[in-house]
Amino acid sequence: MRSISYSRVADVATAIATVTADPDAAYLAGGTTKVDMLRIYAEPSQRLVDINDLPINHIELQPDGAVRLGALARMNDVAMSPIVAQRYPLLAEALVLGASAQLRNMASMGGNMLQRTRCSYFRDHEAACNKRVPGSGCSALTGVNRGHAVLGTSEHCIAAHPSDAAVALSALDAVIHVQNRDGHHAYAIDDFFLAPEDTPEREHPLQHGDLITAIEIPPLPMARDSLYLKVRDRESYEFALVSVALALRVEGGAVAEVRMALGGVATKPWRARRAEHALLGRPATHEHFLHAAREETADAVPRSMNGFKIELARRTMVRALETVTARGGTP
Repeated sequence: MRSISYSRVADVATAIATVTADPDAAYLAGGTTKVDMLRIYAEPSQRLVDINDLPINHIELQPDGAVRLGALARMNDVAMSPIVAQRYPLLAEALVLGASAQLRNMASMGGNMLQRTRCSYFRDHEAACNKRVPGSGCSALTGVNRGHAVLGTSEHCIAAHPSDAAVALSALDAVIHVQNRDGHHAYAIDDFFLAPEDTPEREHPLQHGDLITAIEIPPLPMARDSLYLKVRDRESYEFALVSVALALRVEGGAVAEVRMALGGVATKPWRARRAEHALLGRPATHEHFLHAAREETADAVPRSMNGFKIELARRTMVRALETVTARGGTP
């Protein structure tokens, strides 16, 4: 058994200075993932710095129409916020579908962006996992990989990204705001999540001591008519086999605007840019929706047990597109 120390801070500058000065320190917010990681020794930190008193739990509408979510805003508060529910229903739906009410009441938005994979080999100390021990190998490549990724994979890692909220935020072109000793930094969400390539242990561009302070969602009127469609093995509180975050505007029978991202099938929240390109300006019909879905999954790499995800992803994308089209798209 290892000992873990605990301290509590009340301002951002002190939090950053405390963690930056100690290579064994880490931030503690809701703790819904951090505690799990400590229990299975996937989290090496020996000092937890509690940041729950920091004044970064806001949900604010900005003058330009953007919405800014403090990193310590709880998932449930964001999901139930009228500001979010009216402007970005796909995000509210993703949050509700992402966890039980008990977890949502504790889990923070910033912490959700740092959620670790549910790959069983990552969580098993007897298994080879390049994400946990770089260079050790990947047991999932030839093991039980039914739930693993088919997009954005490498020969070093095929672990699926677990967050629902991050998929919705990817479709919305959110920006992650980070503070460190050098000042403020902003990351486009697609740059914030890294594909495994040769370094699967690097999931984000963050350095030790970097603190997520806010998530900003740009104004996107078309997102008022949007959805988050999640397909899973059971209806309640299960990770996605496939999910689709979609905002769509149809005008004159053709796709005028579209934002789409996929979850459950990729190593990071997967912005479906090929599908978006294939849809823009095309008639909003089943045939064009299916073509776009096939374009997006053309480079998918199935393993021994997860090939079904490719067809499931296509069907889920088509279903999401037809659902939003049927209710009229954005007025």
